[in-house]
Amino acid sequence: MIKRVIWIVLDSVGMGELPDADKFGDVGSDTIGNTSIAVGGLKVPNMVRIGLGNIDGIHNVDYCNDPIGCFGRLAEISNGKDTTVGHWEMTGIYSANAFPTYPNGFSKDILDKFIELTGVKGILGNCTASGTDIIKKLGDEHVKTGFPIIYTSADSVFQIAAHESVFPIEEQYKICRIAREILQGENAVARVIARPFIGANGAYERTSNRRDFSLKPPFDNVLNRLKDNGYDVIGIGKIEDIFAKEGITKAIHTADNQQGIDVTIDYINQSNKGLIFTNLVEFDSKWGHRNDFAGYANGLKEFDERLPDIMNSMREDDILVITADHGCDPTTPSTDHSREYVPLLIYGANINKNINLGTGKTFANIGQTVADIFNLEPLSVGISLLNRIQ
Repeated sequence: MIKRVIWIVLDSVGMGELPDADKFGDVGSDTIGNTSIAVGGLKVPNMVRIGLGNIDGIHNVDYCNDPIGCFGRLAEISNGKDTTVGHWEMTGIYSANAFPTYPNGFSKDILDKFIELTGVKGILGNCTASGTDIIKKLGDEHVKTGFPIIYTSADSVFQIAAHESVFPIEEQYKICRIAREILQGENAVARVIARPFIGANGAYERTSNRRDFSLKPPFDNVLNRLKDNGYDVIGIGKIEDIFAKEGITKAIHTADNQQGIDVTIDYINQSNKGLIFTNLVEFDSKWGHRNDFAGYANGLKEFDERLPDIMNSMREDDILVITADHGCDPTTPSTDHSREYVPLLIYGANINKNINLGTGKTFANIGQTVADIFNLEPLSVGISLLNRIQ
């Protein structure tokens, strides 16, 4: 009997274009496969041992003759390819309508209200940009004027970059909360993101004090069901932010992947029941968006090296679920997320081995499986895999 789920999201680790990738400008994207080619092969023997290279449609990953886990891939049915849509769908939320995007910047009405309610004297940017590029370009002017830098991307985001000496961290979070209140209704962007940085004279560096302020998710999801039925829902990394604190019983923010793994193991070793839900964001934020395929490959290697620590900490009634929320192929010209299948690996001492789960039609198969494990009311989307994994 399964009593606890350790669910780890490798943020952006997709595994090949979805059939509708052409509608999102992502034909040819294959985050795992293309990264492997770019570095001459991925070194991920522990994920291979669970079954990563046996997944239907995966490319350039070693095959295992006798994998110790269950393996498959999942498609996305929601209209999007970002963090919010991906995580929400995993937990049983189908987003039929895309969140608004702003390829030409935000309207004067939005920015005027932002200036009025925050009390800032003006803003810089208001364009689509890379976060590292825009602070290099506008950082000096920001420090001189005190105007926050506002920018967006191909995703539904309103990002605020500010130097920590100009806007202390709590002040940055405060103006993000104000922006979150403004951006509702037809302008309900998926996330408002604080992007703090430090440095001087053009040599600026973003810090780990990033925070995401998401829309509140619809109530009908597996996290709320777990919490309402007395189970622990421990959010590690940016999980709490993605779900706007809804359905979370305890949250721990982390600075990087290694800390996220350390905290996950710490909670595995504690007495809790229900769900430990971890997001490892550096694949996306540090390597994917910066087209750093060497860093991406090394990040996968480092995660894989820590997998035995995770697995050896697990109890006999635990299962480990490893997946992703979208792609972000670091080998393509684009620096944006990509519309891809995501891998699904499931491991546990008392679950079946060498089971090919095939291709699931929705990320929500994970949430539906979790609901089934804990005898919760079924979600509105997804198919439980419980009868196949045990």
